[in-house]
Amino acid sequence: MVATNWSRRGAGRPAAAIGLLAWSVAVAGCGSGVAAQGSFERTYTVNGPIRLDLANASGSVRITGSTDNKVRVHGEIRARSFFFNDPDKSARELSANPPIEQRPDVIRIGKELSKFRGAAIDYTIEVPRNTEVTTTVASGAQTISDVQGPVKVETASGSVAVSKIDRSVQVSSASGSITVQDVGDDLRANSASGSISAANVKGDIRLHAASGSMNVTKPGARVEASTMSGSVDIEGAGNDVTASSVSGRVSVQGNPSGNSYWSLKTTSGSVDIGVPTSANFHLAAEAVSGDIRTGIPVVIEDQGKHSLRARVGTPGGRVEIHTVSGGIRVDPAS
Repeated sequence: MVATNWSRRGAGRPAAAIGLLAWSVAVAGCGSGVAAQGSFERTYTVNGPIRLDLANASGSVRITGSTDNKVRVHGEIRARSFFFNDPDKSARELSANPPIEQRPDVIRIGKELSKFRGAAIDYTIEVPRNTEVTTTVASGAQTISDVQGPVKVETASGSVAVSKIDRSVQVSSASGSITVQDVGDDLRANSASGSISAANVKGDIRLHAASGSMNVTKPGARVEASTMSGSVDIEGAGNDVTASSVSGRVSVQGNPSGNSYWSLKTTSGSVDIGVPTSANFHLAAEAVSGDIRTGIPVVIEDQGKHSLRARVGTPGGRVEIHTVSGGIRVDPAS
C-alpha cells in the first residue's frame, strides 16, 4: 500500500505523493458521499533528536518547532462514505486510533491510511526543534518552520512553505508553489508546475521547474536555476550563478567580481543584469536575434552585430550571456 511506503526518495522524485494522489482521486470519483467529522489530540514524550515521517492523502499539514521534548499532534478529520463505507465509523475509528506510530527516535504518521477510504485529515503538529522532517502529501498545503532539519517534502498538489530551518531542505512538487526562506544549509527544489521562491538561503541553491517562474533573493552561495517556461529573477548574487529559461526572461542583480562565474541563457526572452559600477569582470555576450546594450563603462575587446566581448573594471569574475531571441542589457545595479 502506498501509505506504508516510508522509503526516503530524493527531492526530484515525487512518486510517493503522486501514488497517494492517484489513490485519493480514484476514491473521489466513486461518488460525492456523506460527510462526517472528528478530531484527535495526542502528545508523545521523546528524548534526543527524532525524525518525523508523515504521509497524508488529503488535507493540510502544519509543522512547527517548540522548546520542549514533546510531540503534539492534532488532527481534524473529514470522512465521506464511498461504496459501503460508513463515514461516521471511519471518523470514530480515526479519532480513537489515529494513524500514528512511535518508535524510540521516529514518529510515523499516516500508516495504513488507505484503510479509511475517503478520509481527509488536517494536521497541526508541534515537535522539538532538533527534529528531522520527511513528508509525503498527495493533496494539501504544507507549512514547516522552526526545526533543525534536514527537511524533505514531496507533494503532488498543494503549496509548500518552509522557513527557519538550520540544515538542508529538499522540496519536490508536481503542482503547487514552493516558498523557502531562512535556511542555514543547501536548498534543492523541483516543480513540474508552480513557482519557486527562495530567500536568505546560506548554502547552495538548485532549482528546477518544467513550468513556473523563480525568484531568489540574498543567496549565500552558488545558485543554479532552470525553467522550461517562466522567468528567473535573482537578487543579491555574489557567487557563481547558472540561470536558464527556454521561454522567459532571466534577470540577475549582484556583483560578479572575484572568481565568480555567471552563465545566463535564454532561448526566447531577454537577459538583464545589474551590477555595481565598481564591479570587475569579463563580459561575453551573444544575442542571435536582438541587441546588446551596456549602461556602465566597458572596455571593448571584440564586437560584432550580435556579440560583445568586453572588460569591466579590472577583470576578475566572468559573465557569459547567450540568448537566441531577445535582447541583453547590462546596467548599474538599482
